[in-house]
Amino acid sequence: MSLTIGATTMPDKLPAIDSGWNFQDPAESEANFLDLIERGQALGDSAYVVETMTQLARSIGMQRRFDEAHSVLSEAESMLTEDMQLARVRLLLEWGRAINSGGDSAGSIEHFEEALSISRSVDLEYLAVDAAHMLGIVEQPDNAIRWNETAIEMAEAAADERARTWLGPLYNNLAWTYNDLGKHEDALALFEKDILFRESQGREFQASIALWSKAKTLRFLGRVPAALEIQQSLIDHPGRKGKAAEGYTHEEIGECLLLLGRREEAAPHFAIAHTRLGNDPWLKANESERLSRIERLSSVE
Repeated sequence: MSLTIGATTMPDKLPAIDSGWNFQDPAESEANFLDLIERGQALGDSAYVVETMTQLARSIGMQRRFDEAHSVLSEAESMLTEDMQLARVRLLLEWGRAINSGGDSAGSIEHFEEALSISRSVDLEYLAVDAAHMLGIVEQPDNAIRWNETAIEMAEAAADERARTWLGPLYNNLAWTYNDLGKHEDALALFEKDILFRESQGREFQASIALWSKAKTLRFLGRVPAALEIQQSLIDHPGRKGKAAEGYTHEEIGECLLLLGRREEAAPHFAIAHTRLGNDPWLKANESERLSRIERLSSVE
């Protein structure tokens, strides 16, 4: 994939690379990063271009175009010079994410470990926490807990305020690891912390995700009426309405109603969930049985 773009007249100051992100819309992010690359090329800032290419690759990978993402990362790697330490760490992180997203979590570990080592050596706290957070995702459960705890300690002690913004995702990831291990009370406590942290940051949509996760954990604990009440409160959340998040809310409402013996009431919620989630590429690739179950429960037999 060639990214040679004709130079145009641009302002002297380049925007922060991460300003290109809209994590809810990877396609929009891809377009933003292509624009930032063009601007970096126009000013001859090779390090900026390489760093931005790593984020372009990530946005492409989030759309499950893995071959294209690998091609962009390979091109960025060929442009690295010895003094581009920040770009090198970003490249390692995105190689790791691309490999993990392609289904090889074990193969991604060495990239995250090297990214952590370099970022620590040159005092890049934000990226160091990112690397530790990714190790908490790709490692086996026991090691995942250790890495998540390490990343939380790093974020809480960080001088860089950006590094502290990782606390929300870290509380979330460790909580889900606990849920996977059946430690639902431990997970619930972390989701409570996540809700408070997201609200303190003014991140309403992310707070809604943490609240949804808390409710699902309450369902795991058998506290179904409380779980149902929370999920129903999220139906009209402006950040979720009309999006995949709305589908997950209706799926959980359906699950709660089933447990309460209200099968006919559950069916319309599963129907909405199937409408919102039925074409999701990640769910199709990784949880096809879940999608089939949602479709099956969307009609009353």
